[in-house]
Amino acid sequence: MMPSHAIAGEETGGDPEHLTQTARHQTQVDPLAALRAPGDPPWDVYLTGTVFLDIVFTGLDTAPVRGTESWARGMGSSPGGVANMAAALARLGLRTSLAAAFGDDHYGEYCWDALARGEGIDLTPSRTVPGWHSPVTVSMAYEGERTMVSHGHEPPPEEPAPDCPPPARAAVASLTPGRRAPWIAQAARKGTRIFADVGWDDTGAWDLAGLADLEHCEAFLPNAEEAMRYTGSTCPKAAAHALTEHVPVAVVTLGAEGAYAVDRRTGETAEVPAIAVEALDPTGAGDVFVAGFVTGTLAGWPLADRLALAGLTAALSVQEFGGSLSAPGWSEIGAWWRRVQSLETQNPAALRRYAFLDPLIPTHLDRPWPLRRAVPTIGFGRNT
Repeated sequence: MMPSHAIAGEETGGDPEHLTQTARHQTQVDPLAALRAPGDPPWDVYLTGTVFLDIVFTGLDTAPVRGTESWARGMGSSPGGVANMAAALARLGLRTSLAAAFGDDHYGEYCWDALARGEGIDLTPSRTVPGWHSPVTVSMAYEGERTMVSHGHEPPPEEPAPDCPPPARAAVASLTPGRRAPWIAQAARKGTRIFADVGWDDTGAWDLAGLADLEHCEAFLPNAEEAMRYTGSTCPKAAAHALTEHVPVAVVTLGAEGAYAVDRRTGETAEVPAIAVEALDPTGAGDVFVAGFVTGTLAGWPLADRLALAGLTAALSVQEFGGSLSAPGWSEIGAWWRRVQSLETQNPAALRRYAFLDPLIPTHLDRPWPLRRAVPTIGFGRNT
């Protein structure tokens, strides 16, 4: 594990400046450049889901107390929900396509603009729904945890589109116990590699048979508690091995202990410790972890390198507030890599673990580290 002082972040954000850097500018890296060929799918990753407007309060000393008013030292707004994953993938250089419903209110317009123009995400499969207001989440971050309050309504159903999901190298799906999502099977039949995570099973059944779409997936990425409950194991690593009876690759996140992965097809196992950081806001960290793992997989990296990139990007993200706002690009990764190499007390073995980053890091970094990221605020400095 890298020492905490190597990557301890500062509370960042709060500068009232324009979000002028697009993801295409800050990425500066195409991790799949060596693999691209004529006839490839137009998109690297396809996503579908609900986009929320996230309003995040940070700098709270304690949880809000009933009957009192709390003041936060920081606040930011950004697209959330499935947008967290989409932004994380795009900032790592993957060509990302998103199918989602957007309200025709100012919130929906803001989220659409932030994703399409700000992040370079393809929204061709998405739609604007007249008269439907955008779902909203208010998140309060304190003591390394978060509390969220959300509000929204289901958008009206849409006629299935014959060309959706579009051809893509991969897709990321969130599995729902007891329910199939037809697009997953459709995408898999087209040769799309499916990566899946899952939320907490509120039914309490924890039955793998209820995750019917797992049969179409290449990789499953639950956290330790979810993995153990689904498999009946008392050890997260044993749970990962048990999951490979149902899916080729199982990745179990272990919180402060890192992550563990098993690839049934190759026999590979990998364990990477967590990078110690000062966590400001964990919102979206799981999405960023999945995005890092998908990127390394599509690039053809060894299992341990994929796991290391996933853990690193997640660690960098929790040092910023917000979900899509905090996802790191290659400039942030490169700045971190140069920083930890400059520390005289750094563990050489820990540095060797991340040496695979060297060929990918931009030769010129135009952003300092730790990062002070601009805060996108609704209606602030709008150009008309």
